[in-house]
Amino acid sequence: MISIKRVNQRYGGTQILWDLDLEIEAGSCTCIMGRNGVGKTTLLKALMGLLPVSSGEILMEGTPIQNRPAEDRAPLGIGYVPQGRHIFPLMTVEENLRTGLGIRKDKAKQVPEKIYELFPVLKDMKSRLGGDLSGGQQQQLAIGRALVIEPKVLILDEPNEGIQPNIVQQIGDVIVKLNREENLTVILVEQKLGFARRVGEEFRLMERGRVVASDKMANLNDELIRQHLAV
Repeated sequence: MISIKRVNQRYGGTQILWDLDLEIEAGSCTCIMGRNGVGKTTLLKALMGLLPVSSGEILMEGTPIQNRPAEDRAPLGIGYVPQGRHIFPLMTVEENLRTGLGIRKDKAKQVPEKIYELFPVLKDMKSRLGGDLSGGQQQQLAIGRALVIEPKVLILDEPNEGIQPNIVQQIGDVIVKLNREENLTVILVEQKLGFARRVGEEFRLMERGRVVASDKMANLNDELIRQHLAV
């Protein structure tokens, strides 16, 4: 579904990604992992068009998208939940969710009930300002907002950062449900090994701006963890 070929990315005079190759199969849940500073977030931002690539190709269902502006990525079917959530704090929960309606192909005017079924707290608080929610509730809102567009691919950048354990469990349940029951392709940057093993089917390990190991999650062994994840 997504193919990244020999992508290089420079930021502020420093090269972050080096001839990076990555293949994401449709219907997979792939965890991108690695120590801090290896380029994981830069990779996601390049995929979303938030950072330009210096060279290389990014293909979505066979179509090159690396030169398309960021605003063109969501209509292609890519939902993005950035690190830090970035919800609109002065808009209500419902208003935050409604921002994705214009991208839907069915031109729906109301937030799909499915979003509230996945995250019941959002229905209970839909008249509350986004900035009044807890960190975990804001994360659920950010994921719900990305799902409103009915994406083919859902990209999440460390969705559990600073989130209380019970909501981490809920977010994991939602990811598993969407991926395994609805065949939504998921790309997840995740530092927590236990969570990655619970939800992920595949892993990609990054080191110094490159993918250095790729396999089924069941094959993420102690040696790979020691080499590429241990601090």
